[in-house]
Formats: sequence, C-alpha cells, structure tokens
Amino acid sequence: MSMEQEPNPLTAEELASQGATALPDKEVASILDLNADLDLGIDAAAPIDLAVAANANAAAPIDAAASANILSAGSEAQALADQGVIIDQGITADATAESNQSSTIDQGTDTTETEAAPTSGTEGTVPDATSALDGDLLNVNVDLAADADISAPINGAVAANANVAAPIDAAVAANVGSIDSDAFAVAQQDAIINQQIDGEATATADQESDIDQ
Repeated sequence: MSMEQEPNPLTAEELASQGATALPDKEVASILDLNADLDLGIDAAAPIDLAVAANANAAAPIDAAASANILSAGSEAQALADQGVIIDQGITADATAESNQSSTIDQGTDTTETEAAPTSGTEGTVPDATSALDGDLLNVNVDLAADADISAPINGAVAANANVAAPIDAAVAANVGSIDSDAFAVAQQDAIINQQIDGEATATADQESDIDQ
C-alpha cells in the first residue's frame, strides 16, 4: 500500500489571498552612498641652509684571535692575541662654518570657494515597510575646504675638531661538548695614545626671513 499523497494545487481564492512586494532593481539597491567634496589649497616653503666644517683624526687598530673545539674529545684549543699600539695624533687647524640665509617668502592670501555637497537620503520622512530596500542604506556627505600656508626656513652651522682612537684586542678559546680538553685564551694589549688639538671650531649662523602669509 503506497503512503505517497498527490500534491494539491492552490485554488484561485488561495492565490488571490497571497501578497507580494517587488524588489527594487539592482542598480538602485546600493549599500553605500559616498559623496566627498575636497578642496585643498596648500602653499609650502622650506628654505634650508646648512654649513659643516670638521677636522678629524681616527685610528682603530684591532687584533683578534679565536680558537674552538666542538664535540671533540681530548682536544686542546689555544688563542693568543698580543697587541702593541703607539698612536700620536695631532691637529693644528681651524674649523669654521658660516651659514648666511636670507629668505623672502610671499604666500599670498589665496582662498578657495566650495559648494556644499548635495544631501541625499530620506531625512524628515518615515519610510514604510514596502520601501525598506529602496534608496541607500548608508549616506555619507563630506565637504572639506582647507587653506594652509606653511613656511619653515631652517639655518644651521656645525664646526668640529675631533681625535678618535679605539685599539681593540680580543682572544677567544672554547671547548663545546668535549671531554678532557683544555682551552686557553690570552689577550695582552699595550696602547700608548697621544692626542692633541690646536685650533678653533667656530660655527656662525645668520638667518633673516621675511614671511608674508
């Protein structure tokens, strides 16, 4: 005995009692409505004047020795570094830096005029249930007008006399994972450094700016 039931079609009265709302067209059912109106007027000026003068002596003798035994039994590692340094540095000079800057900046009083961006949406109205999908879900209106006059005259002067000496002596010996091993590291350093500076370091910066914004 078959338990299947034949489908019963709807009658004309049942079809007439059903209600439906047509969906809006795809092109009018946007999610985001963004209207941006940007009007920017920027005048920027940054004259830069820099003078640098330097006298320098640099010496850096480096002596290094390294020895290692890794995963070796009955081995011996030795490292010996012996350094003797005699450094005599003398500077007889004048370091002079002069920086003269004269700036005349006229950025005017230009202004920009913008029109208000058109508003959209359903402000002031109450939509009914049948128009819930009409129009835009989010309306953003941006109207920005900005005028900026920026000026940054920069003037700098640097003068230096320097003596630099850096003798470095290093010795490294290592036994890693080894049995009955000896590691020796000897580092001996003798350094005699004489540094002398006979001179003047002079930095002069003269700045004159006439800015009309």
